[in-house]
Amino acid sequence: MSPLEIGLLILVVLIALFAIGMPIAFALGAVSIGTLLIIDGFRSLDILGETFFSGLNSFTLVSIPMFILMGAAVSNSPAGKDLYEALDRWLNRVPGGLVLSNLGACSLFSALSGSSPATCAAIGKMGIPEMRKRGYPDGISAGSIAAGGTLGILIPPSITMIVYGISTETSIGRLFLAGLLPGLMLTVIFMVWTLYSCWRSGLKLSDVTQHYSLKQKLEILPRVLPFLAIVAGILFVLYGGVATPSEAAGVGALFCLVLVVVVYKMFSAKPFLSMFRDSTKESVMIMMIIAASELFAFTLSSTFVTQSIAGWISDLDVNRWVLMAIINVFLLIAGFFLPPVAVILMTAPILLPIITSAGFDPYWFAVVLTINMEIGLITPPVGLNLYVISSIAPDISLGTILRGSLPYVMCMILAIVLLCIFPSIATFLPDLVMGAGF
Repeated sequence: MSPLEIGLLILVVLIALFAIGMPIAFALGAVSIGTLLIIDGFRSLDILGETFFSGLNSFTLVSIPMFILMGAAVSNSPAGKDLYEALDRWLNRVPGGLVLSNLGACSLFSALSGSSPATCAAIGKMGIPEMRKRGYPDGISAGSIAAGGTLGILIPPSITMIVYGISTETSIGRLFLAGLLPGLMLTVIFMVWTLYSCWRSGLKLSDVTQHYSLKQKLEILPRVLPFLAIVAGILFVLYGGVATPSEAAGVGALFCLVLVVVVYKMFSAKPFLSMFRDSTKESVMIMMIIAASELFAFTLSSTFVTQSIAGWISDLDVNRWVLMAIINVFLLIAGFFLPPVAVILMTAPILLPIITSAGFDPYWFAVVLTINMEIGLITPPVGLNLYVISSIAPDISLGTILRGSLPYVMCMILAIVLLCIFPSIATFLPDLVMGAGF
């Protein structure tokens, strides 16, 4: 069999394992082990353990459980509620202020959690009931939160950016900076579309249901600003070269835990056990996917599938933008079936040499790749954010949530187009703060 035929067979088996509900890490591991045993026999067993271990043998990976713990501390405390409440109080008199509050809270909470499902769950619990109470259609209420939650993997600190940096050996600090302006741009695009949808539905966005005094607006800030200061501090020490991502993440997690105790007087052990349990489960899941993806990548390389795919793409006699369009379609399809971490680990090392040889910036490409992964979070069959919203509001059908989310897919495609036309949206801040890197 040719390498491409082997790759196609591996893909079919992998999809079949996903279809029967096998966890992603186990499916990747099973396919990898089975392929190597068939090709090399039991001699390959010596390499399996070493390859699996090498996938996790990186100090930078320590930042992932630390950032997850930081997000868990915020998610298991009233911080998300206060963040939402603060924005609602300050934007209450603005037409469509509730819509802006929801998406603004999603973008800010994303910076604290670095997780898309956590953002959906935290903001959705407050935002969806409030929007429905004020007469917003279910599709807009659920769709805007599902889409807003995707910002968690783009706005720094982002776990997917850390994984991209590790798998491609690029600067995580530059990656965080590259995602900042596109994340804010996407937030604004979401806001504009949501306001337009509300206006088209006949909602009176100027109606104010509750007035807040200046005192009420100011009194909530001391409970919110310290958490945002932690994010600003993490970004500052990263870009200033004061600390590594792992060190910054560890200090950030510690400060978040301390703030939870100081600000919310959470002295009981129960919420902290919940924080550590949630963060441990998510960290182990991600680490298993990382290790299994390393083994899967080794399998593809050993069977020359990786080299054949890279050679086939490189031999395409097309304009570089046509090449980029093909890669975007490929990433989009991959995002429909796999979580962002798995897609990045399996594709980024293969695609990066092709991208750079075509003259594209690797940090710009990281942003484009991440937005493609965001689309996968709100589209079937995986569509993780859709199921998170469905669990929060079980009386809203999955079809309604999906229909409400689909317009935001077009918003993300628009963002990718804007990044292609104006790549400096992603490269301006990294070049300004850290100097030209490509």
